[in-house]
Amino acid sequence: MDKFVQYLKLIRVKSWIKNLFVFVPLIFSKSLFDPYSLSLSSLAFFTFSLASGFVYIINDIFDVEYDRSHPVKKYRPIACGKVSVKESLFIAAAILILLILILSISNIQFILILATYILVNFLYTIYLKNMVILDVMIIAFGFLLRVAGGAVIINVELSGWLILATVFISLFMAVIKRRVEYLTYENMELKRKVLVDYSIELFNILTAITAGGIIISYSLYSISEHTLREFDTRALVYTVLFVIYGVFRYLYLAIKQKRGEDPAELVLSDIPTILNAILYILCVLVIIYG
Repeated sequence: MDKFVQYLKLIRVKSWIKNLFVFVPLIFSKSLFDPYSLSLSSLAFFTFSLASGFVYIINDIFDVEYDRSHPVKKYRPIACGKVSVKESLFIAAAILILLILILSISNIQFILILATYILVNFLYTIYLKNMVILDVMIIAFGFLLRVAGGAVIINVELSGWLILATVFISLFMAVIKRRVEYLTYENMELKRKVLVDYSIELFNILTAITAGGIIISYSLYSISEHTLREFDTRALVYTVLFVIYGVFRYLYLAIKQKRGEDPAELVLSDIPTILNAILYILCVLVIIYG
């Protein structure tokens, strides 16, 4: 049983919450209660979850020596020796085979998006994560691919403002993640190499830009002609309050409590954030579907 738990930690099931972004097109295209579209989006979620698990395994194999010297990452299954590299490669191969089987019944656009996701993340693992600015851009690109995958699998188009909001949300979380890492570990040997090229002043500016970008782009989406045409209401503008609170709360946790190195852990452990997310989702569902 303990071995199985370690395998789940290896593929970071807790981080699969990030793949919920594939449901954004489903919700905002008014297709949530269409059984066929829901099943396709669920398949996309499962596929991206497997793909991210594969990426995490490859990343942990490449970073095993660095992880062993890290105060937190040394407890990862490969770094602490609870799962061997050989076992990890076997699991990665099994996941890859399963992905190929699933993609054999998917449309070509979704296949290309998922292949791009895996390729970009592989390049990130071996090189791109050491390139200043580009490292956070790659993380944001991964979230954008999730949304794009969720859209093409059910064959819908998204508002440009909603796509921009997704980009800014992912950039915001990536910048916060790097900012917390920068401040948490005083010993530069424990930090990512790329953090040497950053400064707290730069992080503060990037945080302000991305936080403002989320609020502005989502606000413009909520009052756009596309939104009015699709939902026949301007009431979506009231959900901006939840977005603003979510951004401000995230900033508070990151700056005041120095949390955010693991976005999934932060979102799943902070009660006000969870309640805000639930209320936001309920309001969106009532406005769009009510």
